[in-house]
Amino acid sequence: MPTLRRLPLADQAAELMLDRVRTGTWPLDHRLPGEQALAAELGVGRSTVREAIRQLAGRGVLESRQGSGVYVVRAEPGEDWQEVLRRGEIVDVLEVRGALETEAARLAATRRTPADLRAMAAALAGRGKVPATASAQEYVDADLVFHRAVVDAAHNAVLTDLFATFVPRLRRAMVDMIELDGAGERHRHDQDAHEAILDAVRDRDADRAAATSRRHLDSVHEKVRREH
Repeated sequence: MPTLRRLPLADQAAELMLDRVRTGTWPLDHRLPGEQALAAELGVGRSTVREAIRQLAGRGVLESRQGSGVYVVRAEPGEDWQEVLRRGEIVDVLEVRGALETEAARLAATRRTPADLRAMAAALAGRGKVPATASAQEYVDADLVFHRAVVDAAHNAVLTDLFATFVPRLRRAMVDMIELDGAGERHRHDQDAHEAILDAVRDRDADRAAATSRRHLDSVHEKVRREH
């Protein structure tokens, strides 16, 4: 029996238990030994066994049946529960982002100054220069420079403060989205969509700026929602 040497023990225990399922040691509809017996076999405490069972139940491998025990119901885990939660938060953040940035683009189109346009253009150019080898964090940081410039061009102090408060959570959600979708996925975010936002703001077309911003963010939102 492999020994458990690294923290967290519950994760290690869950992997050992999953290995038994995958190898057929515990076939479908097999009832697991009791917590005390499992704890002794794995060399961990009963609380660790309970947490490992909870993890595998959340991934669809095990099922706890009231008054009967814990059974194997699936040979391979479904989507990791923590990933499900992360995707859920990404969707929530994108919904708020859509509301803030769509209005920011609308206001920016009517209030922008030549300095604002220069800042947006510089941010867009910087975003376009992010190399394919860049980390998710580097990509998101470059992207947010552009979106922050649009918000600043709205010249609304409350909106600016709201966005500044929102940025840490937005950054975390966007990095999560990229990491969950794979490193190459970040380069599918359309530079042309950002150029269209800048063009509408430059033309002082408030409706087009708002619609373009909304369309871009909705496309990101819809992609995550389909996978959630």
